Formats: sequence, C-alpha cells, structure tokens
Amino acid sequence: MQELKRFLAHCSGATAIEYAMIAGGIALVIVTLVYAIGGQVSALLLTVSGGL
Repeated sequence: MQELKRFLAHCSGATAIEYAMIAGGIALVIVTLVYAIGGQVSALLLTVSGGL
C-alpha cells in the first residue's frame, strides 16, 4: 500500500508532459513564422539575384 501511495504522489511524468507541450507550442509558432515569412524572403532573394 505504501508503494502505491508513493507512485501516485510521484509527479515527474506530468512535468515531462508539460515540457513537451510547451516545446510543441514553440515549434508550432516557429513553423508558422517561417511559413509566413518564407515567401517574402524568397522574393527578396530573387530580386537581389536579378540585380546581380
């Protein structure tokens, strides 16, 4: 019974899941920004290469 109580009180798994959710959210923001800005960067590079 003591071992079951100790297992239920242990919360490192919840912390790992929270960190994974935070990392996933940050990755989603980065992917969204790269996708949104990617077209503008590509157009700028084409303009620069055309000028050379």
